[in-house]
Amino acid sequence: MHTDFTALTAELSRISNHKRIGRVAAVGTASLEIAGLTHQARIGDQVSIALAGGRDLGGEIVGISESRARAMTYAPLEGAAVGREARLLGETGVHPDASWVGRIVDAFGQPLDGRPLAAGAATAALRHEPPAPATRKALGPRLSTGLAVFDTVLPIARGQRIGVFAGSGIGKSSLLADLARGIEADIVVYALIGERGRELRDFVENVLGPEGMARAVVIAATSDQAPLIKRRAAWMAMATAEVFRDQGRHVLLLVDSLTRFAEAHREIALTAGEAPSLRGFPPSTANLIASLCERAGPGPFGKGDITGIFSVLVAASDMDEPVADITRGVLDGHVVLDRAIAERGRFPAIDVRRSVSRSLPGIASEAENAQLARVRRVLTAYENAALMIQTGLYVPGSDAAIDEAIELWPRLDAFFTERSPEGVPASFERLGTLLAR
Repeated sequence: MHTDFTALTAELSRISNHKRIGRVAAVGTASLEIAGLTHQARIGDQVSIALAGGRDLGGEIVGISESRARAMTYAPLEGAAVGREARLLGETGVHPDASWVGRIVDAFGQPLDGRPLAAGAATAALRHEPPAPATRKALGPRLSTGLAVFDTVLPIARGQRIGVFAGSGIGKSSLLADLARGIEADIVVYALIGERGRELRDFVENVLGPEGMARAVVIAATSDQAPLIKRRAAWMAMATAEVFRDQGRHVLLLVDSLTRFAEAHREIALTAGEAPSLRGFPPSTANLIASLCERAGPGPFGKGDITGIFSVLVAASDMDEPVADITRGVLDGHVVLDRAIAERGRFPAIDVRRSVSRSLPGIASEAENAQLARVRRVLTAYENAALMIQTGLYVPGSDAAIDEAIELWPRLDAFFTERSPEGVPASFERLGTLLAR
């Protein structure tokens, strides 16, 4: 009987046949210094620190000087002491497998649901360059999302990268789960970064649900875990998506949230000695975000695509805070969730007027673009006159555009909450009916 030993052979090849050992030279509150590894260690290499009682503490090299290497650890430093053995493990890759679909894994590819998990034969680096720009395809066709507002006013194309900008408690996670269930894709890779531990199972079972999990790989790093793990979870999700993309599949990647990824990097960078810049974020933050987002998008010719949706936490609706400002500049569109809309009970609480999809106008027909332009004119006219309308100061008949907006705005506001199980054409047909006066 023929037996496939590919996965086993790949696993055996990853076992190192030698050890590089250093010694802990200093222990601080957030990092430790290791002597004896400066000529072998590289930034990003993993280390294992021997503790009392035969325990080991994992970590990562974040800085190297002429005499010492600085490492941060994946768990608190209790038990670390000067003179303890520090073993250099080197850089570890990612080994996603088709059996991961429907499972929850951590930032190291280990299962979080208590069941065994296979490692694939393919090896992908956590960090590497995106595909060369000249080899990448253009954006693909428009995707059906199951939500009327995205099927019409804010379309998502295959390979597009958009940001969802929202404060806490406005329905961001629910919107991402709706998109995970509704967007046409072969596999969904969902990165949950910095979420509260108790919310993980609730999200998987109740928000994402069996329908969403049937084609999803969930990669989670909870809020209590070290910043190294939170940052690694985002890279793990991207590398996993790239492996499936290179198999020719269309991957939907959702990262929740990019802000916690950037905050984790800020803590690591400051510990490594990088100077803080705007609002405490180091200068490397902009490149970090751009390099992650650029790895998503249309794949090289002959391979699949990664459609990326990245959430950004926006405190006090400040769209000019560093992470939001950086992210908005590198993505192909942004969706803004507004607390005032959520408070009046309309979900998803999308501020359509402030949201943009950069796949337009090319992705829509001339007739569809005309409809969308009219929608935005109506929204602008209503919002500009909202104070007069709500206080009773506006006299009907004074302005034809405002009269039209008063008539159409309630219909459009309700339309933005609708689901569209029949797809894009049916959504535009429904929109055309609403706009008919």
